[in-house]
Amino acid sequence: MVTLKKEGIILMETSSGFESEGVLNPAVIYDHGKIHLFYRAVAENNFSCIGYCLLSDPLTIETRFQNPVITPEFDYEKHGIEDPRIVKIDQLFYLTYTSYDGINALGTLATSNDLKSWQKAGVIVPVILYKKFKKLSESQGTLSEKYKRFNKFPESYKESKDVFLWDKNVIFFPRRINGKLHFLHRIRPDIQIASIENIEELTPDFWKDYFLQFKDHILLSPKYDHELSYIGGGCPPIETEHGWLMIYHGVHDTIEGYVYSACAALLELDNPGKERSRLPYPLFKPEEEWELKGKVNNVCFPTGAIVEGDTLYIYYGAADKRIAVASLSISELLKELLEYTS
Repeated sequence: MVTLKKEGIILMETSSGFESEGVLNPAVIYDHGKIHLFYRAVAENNFSCIGYCLLSDPLTIETRFQNPVITPEFDYEKHGIEDPRIVKIDQLFYLTYTSYDGINALGTLATSNDLKSWQKAGVIVPVILYKKFKKLSESQGTLSEKYKRFNKFPESYKESKDVFLWDKNVIFFPRRINGKLHFLHRIRPDIQIASIENIEELTPDFWKDYFLQFKDHILLSPKYDHELSYIGGGCPPIETEHGWLMIYHGVHDTIEGYVYSACAALLELDNPGKERSRLPYPLFKPEEEWELKGKVNNVCFPTGAIVEGDTLYIYYGAADKRIAVASLSISELLKELLEYTS
């Protein structure tokens, strides 16, 4: 087992309207000696936008903006901008988030040169009906029954427009690999991976071809008891000498509902579509009161990480209400992961 310390809560909701219901699931990046934290801020009726803090060290808030820095502007995000992740590639910041229009939840991209002014590239995942996804993706054979269970809306579902396949947790790797941009995304119950030369490649034709070879793009599937229901991306992958360290979330069902835990896996450095190893137990799970009780109970949802020396700081949403940090030795974690190499 990996020794881990839960450092506690570093950010809570305020009386400001845009974050009065909760703060959670932050994107974190270290740049030019500063730690920047972009977090999901929730207002009444579950409307979300992105708030911002500057940290003086991994555990201390130095400056907290009183207003959101990214807000809904378009129909596809009119009900909220959720769960950001951030990386810097070729001097450009890529901030991905889930846009929610009240019905559809889809992976979306914004970019910036300075972390201040953001250009929205829009939805970058496929905008596709489940029926079409099923037809394309099963050209190689039948998918797991869970794809139907998690993604097919009942016929009685009432909507004012098309209900698309939910594709969330879009997370870029922090550099090009073999000249290509790689990113994770999640169509439940698995985590998938995609690679492109540039964002403009992500057309309907790209995704049609992708789905025709869908099984080849499934990176991780639920394997152990703590992730048996479904899994999803967490923090941006971290480059190490042993491979890409991947902190993700795993979900299992109980009589009290779903439990979200933080999990760890290792991917091959030059071929990130291949899993090297995975911990057979959660890296950490809901145990503290502030993880067990909140807007959604029993949730540790990792979304950002910082490495300082040998210490890995993992930032996570606790019970969909507040932001907390856990710390551990990255060398110890890697040593443990190498014990389970496939």
